[in-house]
Amino acid sequence: MSSIMTNSSALTALQSLSATNKNLETTQSRISTGFRVASATDNAAYWSIATTMRSDKSSLSVVQDTLGLGAGKVDTAYQAITKAITTIGEIKDKLVSAVGASDVDKAKVQTEITALQAQLKMGADGATYSGSNMLSLNTTTGTAVAGVADDAKIVSAFTRNSAGTVALQTIDVKVDSVKMYEAFATATEVQKGIIDGLRLATTGARSTTATATTANAASAATDGYRVSTLTVVGYNDRQIQEMLNVVDTATTN
Repeated sequence: MSSIMTNSSALTALQSLSATNKNLETTQSRISTGFRVASATDNAAYWSIATTMRSDKSSLSVVQDTLGLGAGKVDTAYQAITKAITTIGEIKDKLVSAVGASDVDKAKVQTEITALQAQLKMGADGATYSGSNMLSLNTTTGTAVAGVADDAKIVSAFTRNSAGTVALQTIDVKVDSVKMYEAFATATEVQKGIIDGLRLATTGARSTTATATTANAASAATDGYRVSTLTVVGYNDRQIQEMLNVVDTATTN
């Protein structure tokens, strides 16, 4: 005599229903979490691997954002440098026109040069992106070397080796080689920027031995000029040609 407790068909149906409910719970869990292995109980080994991969994916997403930020900084500096090259070229043209000019004409040329010098400074000061400026600096003792700008580091990659050790790779921008102005009070002339550094008249290079040239004075080996402050008023043709050499070297820098 059969009962509901010993009915084989009923027991089979009960087992099938139990299995269905278990599978349903698993499916619902996967749908709600979006993961096939959502917890260690699903598969401990795979869960451990998946957890690490999800963490690395998050870090890679941050790297992508950092690259975008770094690209913005570099592009801002690049655009300002490109404009500065054009402006320095215009200063060079004005110097050429000043050679052989009368004092009255030199004064007019100087008015234009002064305006271009101010344009250079404003362009460098305005080349700021997300609080970062690579062209107009005030490098204090907070850097590795006083008067020398530290490299700007842009995170470019996040990697994990076979041993599981993580590492970051960076793109290093040599800010000290592109800065145009350096406001740090005790910076040497070599540590100064491309535009405000004192340059030797003979070579056009920034030099700690250079001294500001006196108008219409006899030539000296230490004669020097700054692109940021040079003036043609009162200076003779030889000195203006030295200024041309200085400006041309600054353009190359």
